[in-house]
Amino acid sequence: MKKLIFKFVKSRLAQHLRPKTLNMRGVNKVILIGNLGKDPDIQFLEGNIGVAKFSLATTETYKDRGGKLISQTEWHTVVLWRGLAELAQKYLHKGSLVYIEGRLKTRSWEDKEGNKKFATEIVGDNLIMLDKRNDGTHGGSPDLEGLSGPDITPGDDGPEILPF
Repeated sequence: MKKLIFKFVKSRLAQHLRPKTLNMRGVNKVILIGNLGKDPDIQFLEGNIGVAKFSLATTETYKDRGGKLISQTEWHTVVLWRGLAELAQKYLHKGSLVYIEGRLKTRSWEDKEGNKKFATEIVGDNLIMLDKRNDGTHGGSPDLEGLSGPDITPGDDGPEILPF
């Protein structure tokens, strides 16, 4: 399964790194495979626009010089909009294994004391559920894999300040 996931991620990354024009100036692409740290928190904004937010843990394991196994976990905040937000609410829960493609987005605001605060989040454009299904087959439901939300446009970040 790990080899299959690695091949998939490698091919997806290669697709995005091919220059589409000669004027390519940068790449803002994030690919994560990890487990949800909590159930998605979903809010509905004006116009019934869904926004889901959850923490995602990615763990890297390696051996140190002495042969001891070391694990390092990084926590990421993932934000999903519209159709992906509703799918997250319906199908994801604490511990779910997911593949997320997206981009980094840093937002800022002032707290009650006037201090400037920053948060860097992953705005998800694509979601694949990697949990085994209850019937013993691998992956998420076939009709839900590889979703990128038909109502999400690549440049649509939604409101600058999230409601939570």
